[in-house]
Amino acid sequence: MSRPLTTKLTRLALLATAGLALFLFESLIPRPLPWIKPGLSQIATLIALYVYGWRESLAVVVLRVGLAALLTGSFAGPGFWLALPAGVTAVLVMAAARSAGGRSLSIAGVSMIGALTHNLTQLALVRLFYVRSSEIWTLLPLVWLPALFTGLAVGLAARLLIDFSRRMSLDWGTNPDGVE
Repeated sequence: MSRPLTTKLTRLALLATAGLALFLFESLIPRPLPWIKPGLSQIATLIALYVYGWRESLAVVVLRVGLAALLTGSFAGPGFWLALPAGVTAVLVMAAARSAGGRSLSIAGVSMIGALTHNLTQLALVRLFYVRSSEIWTLLPLVWLPALFTGLAVGLAARLLIDFSRRMSLDWGTNPDGVE
């Protein structure tokens, strides 16, 4: 394996691990409502998306969700089957939004779109597999309003970390799109 590839894989593994640590930390924070979760682990996902690209960001999400499920004993449980498709869908939509929005859409905007997508995907899956009533959609405003705020905070945190790493001359490796 070449040195640049080894370095890139190591950094992606570190991002997945950081996302996992943020997920575990977040699970200790009391929630005002069961569906309100800051999504701090998405900071690592966004950094991977902006530094490396969508494929690498997808790998970070899959690795983080898989490891989190193994560590929490929820592998193949309902939480896993809600988190994995929602995370994958959010990455794909964020990548498309980033590409379509260009420089006019900030990382915070992309993060907010990802948070909304994540929640919409989870509600759709709950509707499809668990709750056979379309009244589940009445939760959408209650889910999306906090998602806008947490998505904004996560996006700003990712932007600050990317900017900090640039100021500290930390080399993330090569990104075909370039870090904005």
